[in-house]
Amino acid sequence: MPMSRTEIETLLRDAFPEATIEVGGDDGVHMSAMVVDESFRGKNRVQQQRAVYAALKGKMDGPNGELHALALTTRAPE
Repeated sequence: MPMSRTEIETLLRDAFPEATIEVGGDDGVHMSAMVVDESFRGKNRVQQQRAVYAALKGKMDGPNGELHALALTTRAPE
């Protein structure tokens, strides 16, 4: 079952409550997200993206993942 923008945003908001989060896409399978959070400061892009994938709680893992592709932008606030 595909994921809605709201489901993705809720999972991200739970993990990053103070973040600026924007979720885009409309097919529930190929989505985009931008997460700007202070917790990313000093972390490289791979570390930031791993934190976001962890927040999605396995929804992208394996052949039965609910989310096939997520174009992800992460950074610390300026």
